[in-house]
Amino acid sequence: MNFCVHGGGWQADGKGVSIWDTFTHEGGRVFGEQNGDEACRSYELWDEDLKCIQTLGLTHYRLSLSWARLLPDGNTRHVNQKGVEYYNKVIDDLLACNVSPMVTLYHFDLPQALQDQGGWKSAGTATLFDSYAKFCFHTFGDRVKLWITINEPYVCAKLGHEDGIHAPGLKEPGTAAYLVGHNMLRAHAMAWHSYDSLYRAQQEGAVSLAINSDWLEPLNAGCTEDIAATERLLAFTLGWFAWPVFVTGDYPEVMRSAIDAQSEKSGCSSRLPSFSKDEPAILGTADFFALNYYTSRKMKQGGGCGEKLCMKSDRDAGDVLDPSWPICGVSWLAVVPQGLRKLLKYIKNNFNNPAVYVTENGFSQVGPLQTEDVQRAEFYKDTIAEVAKALQEDGVNVRGYFAWSLLDNFEWADGFSVRFGLFHVDFADAKRKRTLYQSGREYAKIISKNRCGQS
Repeated sequence: MNFCVHGGGWQADGKGVSIWDTFTHEGGRVFGEQNGDEACRSYELWDEDLKCIQTLGLTHYRLSLSWARLLPDGNTRHVNQKGVEYYNKVIDDLLACNVSPMVTLYHFDLPQALQDQGGWKSAGTATLFDSYAKFCFHTFGDRVKLWITINEPYVCAKLGHEDGIHAPGLKEPGTAAYLVGHNMLRAHAMAWHSYDSLYRAQQEGAVSLAINSDWLEPLNAGCTEDIAATERLLAFTLGWFAWPVFVTGDYPEVMRSAIDAQSEKSGCSSRLPSFSKDEPAILGTADFFALNYYTSRKMKQGGGCGEKLCMKSDRDAGDVLDPSWPICGVSWLAVVPQGLRKLLKYIKNNFNNPAVYVTENGFSQVGPLQTEDVQRAEFYKDTIAEVAKALQEDGVNVRGYFAWSLLDNFEWADGFSVRFGLFHVDFADAKRKRTLYQSGREYAKIISKNRCGQS
């Protein structure tokens, strides 16, 4: 299984502008003033991507749809038929090669037209997302059986609206991220209920949202404060979106009480919204658990931002990298394959033993090009072995694993400086030549062995 965000063609064939188009064109936002205007040019070079998929022998492929390519204005009043034709071809080509598509409806790229109306801070965006989702279910759902509504709502909310380092680049600490996360959960729930009531019986697919989380452990296993900080940060990351969907229909109590306490200190009401009983229920709106995992952290108490209201103060937890963990590429990405096994077991024990797909996991490379990427090849062997242990020894109901990613691509604020692909992409070449890394060869071997039923 594998995954790639389709890049390029930002204005091709009637596509609308997205918030990432706007964000990258503003300047000073992305490494080297790079942008995703062409990226790996998958819009024009889909046939090359398909060859890569076949080379690896993938059984499943996760791709994202561009909301702005299908509905340039963000609503269904104007449908871009060229966009529909493109995604129909992608889906049909995959199925013709016996590759099952997992389709993500939203991967960070809100139509700019909707951002101009308030974006995810506006309650109405959830309703518009539901209309977009129903359009996609109706148009592609006869062939797509695995759906992700929203990818990493935590990242969209915090990096895009608290830290300002992702689109739309807002810095409104302590308030906007909670509102955005809330509206994304509402949007997801509306879309799930729409699928359940209108399409499930005929299409027989499954719908979830992709939740990202590190594995967290207390820095000092015997320290009460470190244990509490670990539980608190898990609530503010994984629990923020998984708890309402899988456990209670509401936010984790430790998250709400921490935010309320900080709000009270500042003399304001709670900054964490409440779900309305008049809207579709949040609880139960996932047919599987979709997990994006990259790294692990050790936790200790502290790490606020002074007297200001902000998420750091609300969480009151600081993270530390274990010096024994190797770092790959970017500074935040410690290589901890065993953390994924621990996180999978945690999900089994705390979220009612759901079916789980690991929908993203990868190893980055920066600096001089290394096509013989031995460390990344070993990473995939080690990580998939840990997933196998979670399945076979811990009893986690793991259904699949997707690597990030098929190709080197535009890595958001890092631009092209960070490479995660199983295929190298030469961004200096107009044809964007794809070259298989050693890790890709090893990944293909793992797929082949498992397909043949070998250990």
